[in-house]
Amino acid sequence: MSHSSRLKYVSLGVLVVQTTSLVLTMRYSRTLKEHGPRYLASSAVVSAEVLKVLTCILLVFRESRFSVQAMNELLKEEIVNKPLETIKLAIPAGIYTLQNNLLYVALSNLDGATYQVTYQLKILTTTLFSVVMLGKKLSFHQWLSLSFLMVGVTLVQLPQDPQAEQKVLSAGSQFVGLIAVLTACVSSGFAGVYFEKILKETKQSVWVRNIQLGVFGFIFALAGMIIYDGEQVQESGIFQGYNTLTCIVVVLQALGGLIIAVVIKYADNILKGFATSMSIIASAVISYFLLEDFNPTGAFFSGAVLVIVATFLYSYQCKPATVSIIKIET
Repeated sequence: MSHSSRLKYVSLGVLVVQTTSLVLTMRYSRTLKEHGPRYLASSAVVSAEVLKVLTCILLVFRESRFSVQAMNELLKEEIVNKPLETIKLAIPAGIYTLQNNLLYVALSNLDGATYQVTYQLKILTTTLFSVVMLGKKLSFHQWLSLSFLMVGVTLVQLPQDPQAEQKVLSAGSQFVGLIAVLTACVSSGFAGVYFEKILKETKQSVWVRNIQLGVFGFIFALAGMIIYDGEQVQESGIFQGYNTLTCIVVVLQALGGLIIAVVIKYADNILKGFATSMSIIASAVISYFLLEDFNPTGAFFSGAVLVIVATFLYSYQCKPATVSIIKIET
């Protein structure tokens, strides 16, 4: 197995662990009863972007053989002196920010089960954009694996009790939520494939690209925080409600952005979708055994099996039949 192949599967495994950890810690941090104000989600996003940029700078410093002068020259050459290349990253950064806002709109107008199942359409939109923008060709068994994945994820995320915690929503509200989540699916697929295209067509370090993406991400995230939580920030500060758990969430968010970049560089966005789906199952298993707030159903087990089968089926490569040639001497 080549170095890039090993790195691909290692990064996918790390992404599953990171995504699972982030989901569980974020959920716990947002439901934990605390005295005083709770930390702002928008502030955590801004902090994660800052941490991601600082981490990438350290990695570039390491690649520059720990020379400050060499690092400064590299960053100046690749970022400042190439403004057109740098500005390209504003597109996915802006789309990711739009996507995050759309998901808040979707969750405000749809029940959780409908949102989660519908949002998995991003796997298909990512595939379609990969075919159109990257010219990726999928074999029959890969298309079949995507079908298994969609069915499996849907089964995994079916509500345990369809009658429990139903929220009465108007038809207009449901329509707004549906449009928001569908738009988020399209934007997620486009932004991910666009970023993959940039990474694979450039000779720049993946860490330099992440610095560019992180700077734009910080600008957009900061603007979002000012717009949505400006009054609360003025009253109690940016770091209101921060504690050890909040810092862990921020670190995991920042780490996730870097891992995803490596996955996109050495694998692709479709496999990233598989890793996310696997993390759904891992989160449910941990919730059952450790948090004891999840009771698996037959549909969950069926869906989990389909997701696992789909993962192996997508990565499976048919080996060409060997043909033995016998030389007959006359």
